[in-house]
Amino acid sequence: MTMSPHEIQAYVLTYLEALDCQIMERSPAHVTVKLSPEADKALTNRPYYWGFVERVGVEPETMSFTFVFDPEAYQQITEAAEAKAKASQPVQTPPDAPKETILGRYFGITPSMPQLGPGRILREDVVYGSRRLQQIFTAAREGGAFVNLFEQAAKRQIRATSPAVYEPWLGVCFKVEFACDLKREELHFLGISLRSGEIIEKFGSKLSRRDLSPRLAENMHAQSPKISLADAGAALESHLTAHLSRLDYSWAEKAKERLQLELDVVDAYYEAVLREDMPAVTEDETVRPVINRVRGILESVPADVELASESTIQQTQDDVDPEQEKAKQAVIDREAMKLQYENRRTEMIWQYEPKVKVTAISSGMFHLR
Repeated sequence: MTMSPHEIQAYVLTYLEALDCQIMERSPAHVTVKLSPEADKALTNRPYYWGFVERVGVEPETMSFTFVFDPEAYQQITEAAEAKAKASQPVQTPPDAPKETILGRYFGITPSMPQLGPGRILREDVVYGSRRLQQIFTAAREGGAFVNLFEQAAKRQIRATSPAVYEPWLGVCFKVEFACDLKREELHFLGISLRSGEIIEKFGSKLSRRDLSPRLAENMHAQSPKISLADAGAALESHLTAHLSRLDYSWAEKAKERLQLELDVVDAYYEAVLREDMPAVTEDETVRPVINRVRGILESVPADVELASESTIQQTQDDVDPEQEKAKQAVIDREAMKLQYENRRTEMIWQYEPKVKVTAISSGMFHLR
């Protein structure tokens, strides 16, 4: 899955406008924006500054950014603007010539310092996979996990003699993952009336035609719910579970068949290896502690069984006869191979076993007319 520069720009602009950021300049390739306090807290990672502002009570100074969504197109736009500006200006001193300053008179030419402070505008490329875009995704997911919105009334309703009535709805967006060695995802946005218990699928289509705001409109009355949020959430889960139970799960049967084929291959390989002739091991007081010790190390360090067995060999070198040492080595190799076999089966089951996972990614209270 990926996103085009146009899709990224639309998403970022929606986020910035939702947080009341000031758009100073925009083009198909970029946007220059002054962040609102809420967006600055979410995107700039300045906890000490905002802690100072909140303690002292001073007017905050938020940061400004130029977010570039198409670096190549933005570079062309910038070069064209610079060329046009140079062509419209008369011939003057080269722009790179240093200006005379007080320090320059006494110490020679001094390098120009970077612009700091409130007027500084930082540039960042916001492309798919960039750190800043991932940060915006995270901030939008955390900030929009739950909302409380009211449908705005028409002007004639504001001047009406009796108030209009809101009906409370609970809306939940569920993400359903169908996973095996392949993966597919679906989004189900369901809504339930907290007055009547009516459940609507594709609840987002119902909301898209309405003007919603976090503020309660004038001359409007919000009804109290008859159904609790816990009961409403349980009803939505039951509705979604019933819908999922009616789906075709032939893909799961095919995934189980692929899993069994993979396990058959793994079993055949390791059974052949473990059936190989191994030197006989005498169950005496010398070998048994080594077996227990090797098993403990292998279980504690499953990702590197070979290193664990080698370190054990070095630590258990005693003055024993070669046959006994060979028997100990056989025990170590066999235990390592058994653990590797178990880990390999576990990996195959995790990768191929079909499963359905349901997650509530966002929810909200919607007061509609």
